[in-house]
Amino acid sequence: MALILILSFKSPLRKVAIWGVDQVKRGRGPIIVKTVAGTIFVVLMSSLYSLYEIQDHTTESGSINPTDQVINERHLLEASLMGFTLFLALMIDRVHHYIRELRSLRKIIKAVKERESESMMKAKEAKVA
Repeated sequence: MALILILSFKSPLRKVAIWGVDQVKRGRGPIIVKTVAGTIFVVLMSSLYSLYEIQDHTTESGSINPTDQVINERHLLEASLMGFTLFLALMIDRVHHYIRELRSLRKIIKAVKERESESMMKAKEAKVA
């Protein structure tokens, strides 16, 4: 969450954070990130399935025992944490992508403005001569 905030606002830490995310996205980084995200997703689905089974068991018996309540809450917290982690990873990736895209667009706009100013100067010089 702190990384998203650092990337969102212009600060001295923003360059360091962008550099760090760039390093993660190079070489074997994307493979490792995708593997970890895939593993988290599989465990998330397992927790959701366990939640479903406990709920199904509860509806069959009509009441829930304290052990099932504790297990149910544990699976719910676990699923929430993993889902939130995956969401934050996706948000970090998208914010980084948009910052990089914005930087390249600013460079292009700057180059176009320089060319326009040069052509205006040449046009003025041609009119004077």
